[in-house]
Amino acid sequence: MKTDYIPVACHFYDELESAAVKKTLSTIIYMDNGNEQTIEDYVVDFKNLNKEEFAVLKSGLEIRLDKIISFNGLFAKNYNCDV
Repeated sequence: MKTDYIPVACHFYDELESAAVKKTLSTIIYMDNGNEQTIEDYVVDFKNLNKEEFAVLKSGLEIRLDKIISFNGLFAKNYNCDV
């Protein structure tokens, strides 16, 4: 199955994972069907489905990682995987 999913930068993923481990209440701005949405919730898990990665929130909402614009004030577009 072909997907338009674009993997997020590893350092941005690290920020998401850190918040999940620390159980940090997070503000997430993301795109949903062409509309910008904002939610405050806890990231509790991550899952892969059809080669797409999702953050699973405490509320049960699942957000595809490449749809996240900002996470706790950190903008996804400012991250890359350069070492």
